[in-house]
Amino acid sequence: MNTDRTGRVVWHDLFSPSGPLSMSFYGRVAGWNYVTEHAKDFAWGGGERDFVLALFEDEAGAGITETPKGLRDGWIAYVEVADVDATAALAGELGGAIVRPPFDVPGVGRNCLLRDPLGAPVGISMSRHGFPVPEKQFGQEIYLSAGASFPGRFYDRLFGWEELPRDDGYAGAVRGPSGDRVALILGGGAAPGSNSTWLPCIRTGSLEASVGKAKASGGVVVSGAEDNSSPASLALLRDPNGALLSLIGSRS
Repeated sequence: MNTDRTGRVVWHDLFSPSGPLSMSFYGRVAGWNYVTEHAKDFAWGGGERDFVLALFEDEAGAGITETPKGLRDGWIAYVEVADVDATAALAGELGGAIVRPPFDVPGVGRNCLLRDPLGAPVGISMSRHGFPVPEKQFGQEIYLSAGASFPGRFYDRLFGWEELPRDDGYAGAVRGPSGDRVALILGGGAAPGSNSTWLPCIRTGSLEASVGKAKASGGVVVSGAEDNSSPASLALLRDPNGALLSLIGSRS
């Protein structure tokens, strides 16, 4: 476990009903390329299975796989912790829920899938490798809150995250234990009556150009690019399979 990574988002999984469609969409919109690895004991369901790694330049920061049984399509972010089992137990004490109990990922580390008190899924991870945090592919996470609220105590106790006041048109922000801002909070939710959720913030070279490519590739703009309901630097979309994501027009 690398203590420099603790409290930071270290990986993303995309659970997709159509891997080829997802690969085509993100390849065109974000410039990703892919490497397919073969797992002999697949973490999501066991047995032998191919698993797609999404890369930008020399950085691997995401995986794309068929949606595991019992889970929903969409993105999952994983936050590095010192002890997955202890963190999972604490999450339950703080009003969260364990969706997938702690499990080992051969060659990678130990993971667990949780839901926070407002229903947002989030993964936790204890890495057993030295790969860097994926900063070329992803910016700060987006917490899309159903009611502009954020379970700050839950994330403070689990990850040492500090909720910051409203800033720059956002409902708030979150600072990690290293002092860096790890997430932005947006109010309004994905749809009336929906749970809160985490979205990846995918870096692109040009927000306008990438939104155009997304629309041409079957994506749907939710906010931010045409109706000004999100800060101008971000766009919220659904990919062709319906997964929510955000785009930011900078790789700097």
